Parts: sequence; structure tokens; C-alpha cells
Amino acid sequence: MSEELTQPLPQDGVRLILARLDSIDSRLDNVEGRLTALEDKVERRLQDTRPIWEQVLVRLDAVEGQIVNFDGRMVSFEGRLDGFEKRLDDFGLQLRSSLRSFERSVAEMAKDVLDVRGYQNDLEARVDKIESKAT
Repeated sequence: MSEELTQPLPQDGVRLILARLDSIDSRLDNVEGRLTALEDKVERRLQDTRPIWEQVLVRLDAVEGQIVNFDGRMVSFEGRLDGFEKRLDDFGLQLRSSLRSFERSVAEMAKDVLDVRGYQNDLEARVDKIESKAT
């Protein structure tokens, strides 16, 4: 049994297939032309924007330099602030010590004033007593 698996194609069919292949081929050529035009357009746009990007990169480098400089200044400022904080703590300790000493001095003066006031009262009483005898 020798059956032929494929049937011979009619001549119309072959021409039709070739016509369709030519149509597909021309469409591919059209797409290829449009793709080339698009690539050219993108390349031109890149040429237009390249200087802008270069300027942006230069500016970003400058900003980065300023940030690094600012960071260094901030570290220096923090060191100075730590020193100031220590000096302020030392001043607070000295102030508390001075206030305690001042409080003790005021307490002693208040006691002395009270003692003097007591002596003055005694003296006034004695003077009154002497004056009353004299009259």
C-alpha cells in the first residue's frame, strides 16, 4: 500500500502562497524601515539630551561634595557641642557648690543678726532700767 500522504498542490495554491509570502516580506521590510527610523530618532534625541545629563552629573557631583563637606563640618560641630556640654556641666557643678557655700554664709549671717538683735534687746532693756532709776 503505497499511499501518497501529500496531495499535489494546485497551481493556484502555490501562487497564492507565494503572493502571501511576498506580502509578508514587504510588510517586514516596512516594519524594518520604521524600526530603523525610530532608532535614528532615538539616537538624535540622545544626542540632544546627552549635554543635559552631563550637566546634571556635574551638578550631582558638586552636591555630593557639598554633602561630604557638610558632614565634616557637622562632625566638627558635634565635637564642639560635646565640649560645650562638658563645660556647662562643670559650670553647673561649680554653681551648685557656690550656692551651698552662699547658703551656709547666709545662714551664719542670719544667726549672727539674731544674736546681735538679742544683745541689742538686752542692752536696750538695761539702758531703760538705768534711765528709769535716774529719773
